[in-house]
Amino acid sequence: MRPDKNPNLFCKSFLTAVLALTLSVSTGALAAGKHSGGHGHGQAANIGKPGKASEITRTVTVTMADNSYSPEKIEVKKGETIRFVVKNKGEFVHEFNIGTAKMHKAHQKEMMMMVEHGVLEPDKINHAMMKMDMGGGKTMEHNDPNSALVEPKKSAEIIWKFDTDARLEFACNVPGHYESGMVGKISVH
Repeated sequence: MRPDKNPNLFCKSFLTAVLALTLSVSTGALAAGKHSGGHGHGQAANIGKPGKASEITRTVTVTMADNSYSPEKIEVKKGETIRFVVKNKGEFVHEFNIGTAKMHKAHQKEMMMMVEHGVLEPDKINHAMMKMDMGGGKTMEHNDPNSALVEPKKSAEIIWKFDTDARLEFACNVPGHYESGMVGKISVH
């Protein structure tokens, strides 16, 4: 079936083209900081903190498809500790990252570096490359507690405590995914 007659095939073709274009226009290796810290730690916005398993108040299952999340909106009570079970049902690597729009914009640059260095491919993560020294002890590990990078047909868990009123997003910052609509809302009140 032609991509223009099948929305799923069109999305796959589009995302593959975006990643291919990104790789082809890359201007060379950029130094990347240890990926840890790029998801909002130390930034002004208070998005919560890693939660403890003993304090979980409920579990929310989030399904990632190519270009979407289900559910698209999550309501949280201030003080709640949520276990997010994140399942990637798509054919591409996707991310579930809790933050503000500003944090996601900054993080997208780090994710671009991961693609440029071959750490991320459309359908797999080169885990060994994540730990490679990029110079000065810097790596591309994706190990922040408010984020999970998940290969196709796999799942991950995040335990997060929401301790302040906030309007947050959960998003996939793999190049081209956020722009294609892979972003949801978290309302904390």
